[in-house]
Amino acid sequence: MVYKTRGVCSQLIEFDITDDKVHGVKFTGGCNGNLKGIASLVEGMPVRECIDKLEGIRCGFKYTSCPDQLAKALRTAIHE
Repeated sequence: MVYKTRGVCSQLIEFDITDDKVHGVKFTGGCNGNLKGIASLVEGMPVRECIDKLEGIRCGFKYTSCPDQLAKALRTAIHE
């Protein structure tokens, strides 16, 4: 899936879901090292667990963050 982010520095999030697990997360734009770290940490994690851990995280004064946007993208993917 490709998800267009809103309100953050990254522009896109790409990922796959296989057997209810998150795989191949790739952010376009944003803080390269931090986003590679997030992608590595969620690799193989159950979708629901990933959403629970990342949802609601804020970046500074923004209402959202790249991890929160990943949670939104995953939520969108499982409801399609």
